[in-house]
Amino acid sequence: MATTQTKSQPLLYHSGFGNEFASEAVPGALPVGQNNPQQAPLGLYTEQLSGTPFTAPRATNRRIWCYRIRPSVMHQPYTPLPQKLLRSTPFDEVPTPPNQLRWDPLPMPAEATDFVDGLITIAGNGDSSMHSGLAIHMYVANRSMTNRLFYNADGELLIVPQQGALHIFTEFGRMDVNPGEIAVIQRGIKFRVELLEPDLQSSGARGYICENYGATFRLPDLGPIGANGLANSRDFQTPHAAYEDVEGDFRVTAKFLGKLWEARYDHSPLDVVAWHGNYVPYKYDLARFNVINTVSFDHPDPSIFTVLTAPSEVPGTANCDFVIFPPRWMVAEHSFRPPWYHRNFMNEFMGLIHGKYDAKDEGFVPGGASLHNCMSGHGPDVGTYTKASTADLKPQFLGDTLAFMFETRFICRPTKYAMDNAGLQHDYFECWQGLKKNFKS
Repeated sequence: MATTQTKSQPLLYHSGFGNEFASEAVPGALPVGQNNPQQAPLGLYTEQLSGTPFTAPRATNRRIWCYRIRPSVMHQPYTPLPQKLLRSTPFDEVPTPPNQLRWDPLPMPAEATDFVDGLITIAGNGDSSMHSGLAIHMYVANRSMTNRLFYNADGELLIVPQQGALHIFTEFGRMDVNPGEIAVIQRGIKFRVELLEPDLQSSGARGYICENYGATFRLPDLGPIGANGLANSRDFQTPHAAYEDVEGDFRVTAKFLGKLWEARYDHSPLDVVAWHGNYVPYKYDLARFNVINTVSFDHPDPSIFTVLTAPSEVPGTANCDFVIFPPRWMVAEHSFRPPWYHRNFMNEFMGLIHGKYDAKDEGFVPGGASLHNCMSGHGPDVGTYTKASTADLKPQFLGDTLAFMFETRFICRPTKYAMDNAGLQHDYFECWQGLKKNFKS
């Protein structure tokens, strides 16, 4: 069995978002002047991966040319695999209640579980076959993937680690992704997830995933904010080319139309020696987000915290927005500083990476989650309201906090597992019941 691997520089990143990049693990592997020469350099095969329709406008067209040791067609037929706790559209296992929902963190599995087997679907909406909507998963893992790889034909994956660093080896290079960072792996790209820290084999890794069936994530328009602020394109990082030239028994798990399938390969499919294009996995450090906030009174809508957006066909309405609530100064005067009580057209799934969320005094802990669907009232609990409405409003730095939200135009339908899970907080509604009537006519 050949075990040759490159001596390329893993984790050497180019910076930028949505731009054309080129990378080669071996000098001379990229052709010059054309994408598909009659004979590719170094005896490689040419292959294009298109993430959008061929005729998509230039600004949104996503594709990558890769030069690989073997083309992707070299594998045995795919056969079905058990689903375990992974679910997909139409998300109709159980009725969807209008109630506010909140969950404790998922426990770590007792048995050896890798990233794919540890995928647990919490909620979702839309239709993956129509490229509309999303699924929300959590993952728990205590074992690295070795000769197993995964790709998703239904949508792109936005991975939000909460506990434990991940080493993600994709067809186009490697990424180390820590809690406080995110990674996006687009539709169709094969990858392997390894646990980066040795002690994670016992303590485990955990995090959240948004599976976006719709248009690819992109940076939001800034409008009146101007040219700068929020997430800057230069802070997004894409991997340097790295490959494996390894023969052996490899298994590729595919998610296709909501089902899992598996095929045998006699070699590692992570054999792309060089590539160029703009359909490349990327990572982003959430600490680099430039928060925009008020310096007078009140505070703007949470859209000012949008890192990435996947727009829908309805202008101004997102298939999904990825929003964060990071460390920041609170300086508004004569204002109720936490999020006010509100009901939304959009639907909100929230997670907490570390620290404390400023709208909740208790019950919402790192690794946990909440879901507030369309027109479901929510806001600060009794403790938060009491303190914030009587606080001496001096400038305050919220330092130990990092929460996020997947916000979508579609109602998120919980899975049966999510509704039957022992971690579902059936008493969540109680956190508002102590609010007093203060009205004086």
